Amino acid sequence: MTDPDAESHDIIMGEVLELCREAGDRGDCPVAAVIVRDGLIIGRGSNKLATEGDPTAHAEVEAIRDAAHRAGSPDLSGATLCSAMEPCPMCAWAIEEAKIGRVVLDARHAGMRRTDYGNYPIEKLIAMTCSSLDVIDGVRVEDCEAARRAWKNWVEPPPSIGSVSAKH
Repeated sequence: MTDPDAESHDIIMGEVLELCREAGDRGDCPVAAVIVRDGLIIGRGSNKLATEGDPTAHAEVEAIRDAAHRAGSPDLSGATLCSAMEPCPMCAWAIEEAKIGRVVLDARHAGMRRTDYGNYPIEKLIAMTCSSLDVIDGVRVEDCEAARRAWKNWVEPPPSIGSVSAKH
């Protein structure tokens, strides 16, 4: 999908990348998300799985929790979620439940050869659940992939076809 807001998404992705750095510095996987509505950031989140010991503390879920708290409602209609990494199935459903209409993402699991996370581009999840979610990608892919690869626990998958066994 062509992005009519490419310049603003690039600026927001800068905020996402800063949150990624903060997550990595504290020992969490450097993935972050920001939610924007009406040109304003209404929610921020980063992965906190390692530091909080919560398997649901993914960046997108944390950003949705923050935005819903600030908005005083779980209905985030009209919002855009910008994420450094392609959302997992849990996060994709949370995006759907929050009524977020657009996702801007950069790094994709397949692009980083992380087939151990499954074979599910977000577009496949959208189709499987009969959702209607606009997806924009390619804003700052190299920066987001570099942030992920800089994580101390990153294991570079082999360039071979097939699955890898390490889940990081």
